[in-house]
Amino acid sequence: MHILTLGLNHATAPVEIRERAAVTADHLEEALKDLIKRPGIEEAALLSTCNRTEIYCRQNTQNADQIKDWISHYHGWSGNDFSDYLYIHPNRDAVRHTYRVASGLDSMVLGESQILGQMKTAFAVAHKLGATGKILNRLFQSSFSVAKNIRTNTGVGTNAVSVAYAAVLLARQIFDALEDQSVMLIGAGETIELVARHLSEKGVKDILVANRTLERGERLANELGARAITLDELPENLPYCDILISSTASTLPLIGKGMVETSLKARKNRPMFMVDLAVPRDIEEQVNELRNVFLYTVDDLNQIIETNLESRRDAASEAERIVETQSNEFMEWVGSLNSVPTIRALRNHIDQLTEVELDKAIRQIARGENPEAVIELFAYALGNKIMHRPSKTLNDSDDSSLASTVQKIFGLKHLPSKGKSNKT
Repeated sequence: MHILTLGLNHATAPVEIRERAAVTADHLEEALKDLIKRPGIEEAALLSTCNRTEIYCRQNTQNADQIKDWISHYHGWSGNDFSDYLYIHPNRDAVRHTYRVASGLDSMVLGESQILGQMKTAFAVAHKLGATGKILNRLFQSSFSVAKNIRTNTGVGTNAVSVAYAAVLLARQIFDALEDQSVMLIGAGETIELVARHLSEKGVKDILVANRTLERGERLANELGARAITLDELPENLPYCDILISSTASTLPLIGKGMVETSLKARKNRPMFMVDLAVPRDIEEQVNELRNVFLYTVDDLNQIIETNLESRRDAASEAERIVETQSNEFMEWVGSLNSVPTIRALRNHIDQLTEVELDKAIRQIARGENPEAVIELFAYALGNKIMHRPSKTLNDSDDSSLASTVQKIFGLKHLPSKGKSNKT
């Protein structure tokens, strides 16, 4: 029985290779069904995200050729198309890798939490198909526990490490009750969408989306239950804005010092918090000269992010220790499964010997023999039969480790040295 993890990720393969290796959600079940048909693959699960495609499996051998052949066949590749980008982790390394992935220690952004949800989905699909069994079920469930342990007891998942999240957390530091503030988002691209999600999670309801094209702005606004305006409507709406976060592709500033001055007068100098995530900048640098305006650029946030990343890196060493400990425990459990057939055979052997001697003792008592003498003889005969084969094997063997193994199995201590008396 062997556990194997095989795949490629952002660290080993460029985006064009990752795109070709990806398995979409619509095709995941079909791919798994095909994979599990391969000879020797007993259990399998498939994880495919924008940054990684990985196969987790239990198979009869440690050889990865069957999985490589499947990848070639499924994607229509030759071996040279992908072999240089693959990593292969057997047994304990496979367990350790699975734990690191679930915990965000192997992610492009250290400590990110999205991968855990993606792994849970991948496992759910495989489990529903019956593609997982005793080993992978235990592996994935334990990986989720390890990830929870690491997030609870280390700082790996804390602090902002994206500009979108950092912008929202910074706003939260400025305003005691973020959910009571009026927010204007300028732009409707991916960064602003992320900002919008984070704001929504913090309970912010009053959001206005300003975009060059009203249609695209309305699409984002509708998701938030917000309102959309065009950029031409910025001046009359800016005075009602407590927080402004902007990220557009404009080559010229959209908000100048004069526009903000006018807005501050209308606001009776109530503070405004602004974050400019755009490069080139959407907000004129001179706006920072105004009183009651707190303006931050993407460079300011990058300094915060780098500090937070360093904090996560420091916490990662403790997380790695948790991974190592839990990997060892999992492999001990796997090892115990390997010994189950031997334990069962040993128990059956002892039962058979006992049954023979017990039957003999019962017949002797039935004939009227002294029960005490019969029980004594029964114990002596059974002990001799149990000891016969092990004693002969030990005496005939040249393997010095065999005696140590027996001592360990039976917990034998303070054995007298050969040829010496144990009398005091």
